[in-house]
Amino acid sequence: MSDDLILSVVLGSRAYGLQTEASDTDRRGVFVAPTAAFWRLDKPATHRDGPLPEQFSWEVERFCVLALDANPTVLECLWSPIVEVITPAGRRLRDLRGAFVSAKAQQSFAGYADAQFRRLDPAAPKWKQAMHMVRLLLSGLHLMRYGEPLVDVTPHRERLLAIKRGEVPWAEVDAWRAALSAELAATPSVLPAEPDRKRVEDFLIGVRKENL
Repeated sequence: MSDDLILSVVLGSRAYGLQTEASDTDRRGVFVAPTAAFWRLDKPATHRDGPLPEQFSWEVERFCVLALDANPTVLECLWSPIVEVITPAGRRLRDLRGAFVSAKAQQSFAGYADAQFRRLDPAAPKWKQAMHMVRLLLSGLHLMRYGEPLVDVTPHRERLLAIKRGEVPWAEVDAWRAALSAELAATPSVLPAEPDRKRVEDFLIGVRKENL
């Protein structure tokens, strides 16, 4: 693991409770670039791949911006049940996760799921993509109701894996998707209308000061 990582979690099938013997380990993380690096004309990278296989990390500022915009993958990083690296700054970031969520997640999760749906061909669906489309709707619906995304979908494991294996007719998958989409649109949100940008900015300024 890189020395500048403040948080590294496992996402993907192992965090979702959908792993099989063939599953990879997908890692997502947050790193902090030295503050002085931002004084140059060439700015630090906003994200990077590796060094481990299936590992992707965001620079902390980019991560915060995406989380404030209710990016589903980024928000799920903050609730992953499998944390492999966490520093004091990473712990503060996890503790701050409630400041990132807002009612705009309703549109965000629905929008990402709809984008996946539009890319699916009913005549020859990509079943893994179809499974994750449904999983995303389940996660978003849980977020609206309880204030946090549903990362571990073990209660739905068998039905979701049956979709992935292509054992569920497309019409049934589409009906589940449509029902979840309608429920997500109609569910009153327990979340605030806007995220708490002030708390997030205070965290970011603190991290920048620590890395001068």
